Amino acid sequence: MPWVAIVCAAIMWIILLFLFNKETAPEPVAVDPAVVASISKDYPTLGKQVFEQGVASAGAIACAGCHGLQGQGGAGPKLSGDEKLLKDPVYIHSIVVKGKGGMPAFGGKLSDREIYAVANYVLHSWGNNIAEPLTPAQVAEGQSKVDPAVLKNRSRFVPEDIKLPEIFLATFIMVLLSYGLIGLYSVWAEGVELHPGIHKVRATPVAMLSMVVTLILSVVFSVLFVRQMMVDYAGWAAREPVMPNVTAEGFYAAMIVLTLAAAVGLYKKFFMDGEVLVEDASGEFPW
Repeated sequence: MPWVAIVCAAIMWIILLFLFNKETAPEPVAVDPAVVASISKDYPTLGKQVFEQGVASAGAIACAGCHGLQGQGGAGPKLSGDEKLLKDPVYIHSIVVKGKGGMPAFGGKLSDREIYAVANYVLHSWGNNIAEPLTPAQVAEGQSKVDPAVLKNRSRFVPEDIKLPEIFLATFIMVLLSYGLIGLYSVWAEGVELHPGIHKVRATPVAMLSMVVTLILSVVFSVLFVRQMMVDYAGWAAREPVMPNVTAEGFYAAMIVLTLAAAVGLYKKFFMDGEVLVEDASGEFPW
């Protein structure tokens, strides 16, 4: 039965991953030939107009109000000479469309033509310069690798938009895994049948080595966990906040728990005398 529980938990885990991946997968980017054809000639004029004046009819405010007419920054971050934008031009498209922090999303206010025009205007102004204009094909390729929505969900233990099916599956998986692991440990530590009496144990060299290795690993993972927490804390406090690596934090924390649990199991199996009590014929317990 412990093995059945673990196999069922593995199957449900695959289903859970499928549900999360389906919900967090980036939306395909439509490549409009008309937009592609107009990008190179649009950004010096239309892009500059959107950046400096906005599009009042659509409720889109001017970018210059926060970032400055020369991209020098203000209420918003500095855009001139920003190496981050030049290394990852797709990033600016994602920010314009979806917004970030105090910057609103313009995806529903600006047309695709206006979005690519203003993005390329920023990427080709005030000392910024990329070899080729940003195109829908580049955005599609970039989002297929890393999508901000995917990173947002995968950087937390519990995503904000988690739904009841995911909650049910995750809880059931935890219950099945706990039952299966406890069952396997019981069979390993105590055997299939319990025999009454006191059982003396003697540690073997292999058991001693296993205990030492397990304790060393628990210390190593503890150090890595503390180090990762310090790095993530420094990232949050940086001028440009960096998302914490919750996956690494969770992995190290889980390994600490598992190595300590393994140490306890080894101790009870090879270093701790055991006693098994059984019920006698009269229904009374011998103690």
